[in-house]
Parts: sequence; structure tokens; C-alpha cells
Amino acid sequence: MSRRVIVDTDTAGDDTQAVLMAALAPSLDVEAVTIVGGNVPFDREVENAKYTLDLAGVADEVPVHEGARGPLVKDFEHVEHIHGEGGLGGSLHPDTGIPSASGFAPDAIVEAARASPGDLTLVCIGPLTNVALALRREPALDDLLDSVWVMGGAVNTLGNDRPAAEYNFWVDPDAAKVVVRELDVTLVDWGVCLRDGTFGADRLARFEEADTRYAEFFTTVSEQVRAFSRERLGEDVTTQPDSLTMACLLAPDLVEEASTYFVDVDEREGMTRGYSLVDELGITDGEPRTRVVESVDEEGFYRVFSDMLLHGNPERSL
Repeated sequence: MSRRVIVDTDTAGDDTQAVLMAALAPSLDVEAVTIVGGNVPFDREVENAKYTLDLAGVADEVPVHEGARGPLVKDFEHVEHIHGEGGLGGSLHPDTGIPSASGFAPDAIVEAARASPGDLTLVCIGPLTNVALALRREPALDDLLDSVWVMGGAVNTLGNDRPAAEYNFWVDPDAAKVVVRELDVTLVDWGVCLRDGTFGADRLARFEEADTRYAEFFTTVSEQVRAFSRERLGEDVTTQPDSLTMACLLAPDLVEEASTYFVDVDEREGMTRGYSLVDELGITDGEPRTRVVESVDEEGFYRVFSDMLLHGNPERSL
């Protein structure tokens, strides 16, 4: 039986690969894609998601619901300097003409969860605003969901675009705080993504040379990220946090180590906005309820990702 999922995303290039993976995986049934404000201007995120679903051949089957255009209470900044203007590398600006589904994204999440209690998985690869709003509409959401996967936070490590925080948690720390307190989350943080979900020049060259529409799409959306990495890090690399998260859901054996900890998020403005406290030593009296992925099979993830781009089936080798 297929597993029902909703993907909540602020669709830039790395998000598209997770959406593509879900759409192409035979064992997943993507019930909806919900859009949240984050990486790039909101209307571009919506079009990027629709374009990706169309590329996968499922645009007629998977509704795209528009959600919160910004955080619950904070101001935030887009990161087009990382993903390129519009979010897909800077050179691709789709105009699909595909209409959005009716209904606000948080409402769509709640309605889907209520319709089939215990069957739905949320995969959250953007700021958590939509999910926090869904919780306010349905306080029993945790009991209605099968599982919740979140790409976010920086577990006792540097953040990505902010020293103390990963971007998704930085954008809406108030929402992140609510979600980790009220939902049983599996967390895939920036640190494990950087270590186990980064592709170097050799692997990127293989995708550049491949003659498939999915590999061509990946090469296009990665252009600005690679340029940013060369400038910032001095390396020709890309990190795939969102598709690593999706792959761990798709193939649980990829998760080599995971532990459950108390997790909290600093919602205050200032240098530590979005900081994710993960109590690995059990010092606080907080309840451990967040399953934190600590190690992923890097080679296994690369196989899943390669099978997606080269063969159109991320589960081909599973």
C-alpha cells in the first residue's frame, strides 16, 4: 500500500528535488503540496512547485494549496542570493498556467488529517508557519497524523545562512517552537544534511552529463547554489537537505543513527533567533519527544537521488 503524504514547502531548487522524489516514488501517494513563505517571493514558490509536479507528470493529480506568505509575527528575508532569482537557479522562471487549489493550506492539512486519522504523513521542508496554523485549527493534530518529518534546525552546529540558526527555523522561530513542542517530529537538521547530503564536483558532473529531463532540471536549479558555494566555501558542491529528508522517509534503512531528545527553539529577536536547543545530555527537565536523525547512509542516499534523476524512480535500487 502507498503511503499518503503532504509536502509543505517554500519551493526553491533544493525543495523541487524533494517534491520530485515524492512524486516519482511508487510507494508514496502525494495528496497535496502546500506552499509557505520562505526562500523566494511567494508567487514564484507556487509556480516552482507546479512546474515540478508537471515535470513529474502529476500536476493534474496533486493539488497545490497556497498558505501563509510570511511568518506568524516576524519579518524575514528571502535568499535568492543562494537559489537564484525566482528560486530555480536564476534562469528558469516558469509560468505554468495551472490553477492553485481552493482552500488555505493549513485548512487543507487539517481536513486531510481528519479525513483519514493515522494515515497521513507531513513532510515539512520550509518554515513551519502552515503547520503551526494547522495546530491552532486542530489541537489534536498530533493524534491524527501518522508522522511528521521536518527539515530544520542546526543540532549543536553552525547554521547555514545565519551562524546560530538554520534558515527554516530562523524565518519563523515562533512556529518552529510550537511544532516541536506539540508534535512528535522526526528532525533532519542542517548538520546531518551538510555531512551526509552534499554532492561534490564528480557526482555533479555525472548529472550534468546525463541525458534525462530530471538531470537537466537538477543541473539548472543548482547553478546559483554551486556559484554561491564556490564563493562562500571555495568548493563546487551542493547540499540536498530537503531530498535527504524525503529519502529517509522513503527508505528508513538510510537512517543509521537517531535518538530522541527534548528540543526547543529560541523565538527571540537577536543573534540567536531560530537557534535550536537539542538537549543531548538530558540536562533540562524538558520532555524528550523529538526524534533527531544523527547519521544517514551517504552512499545509499546518493543511489536514491541518482535513480531519481537518471531513471525516474528513486526506489529503483531499494
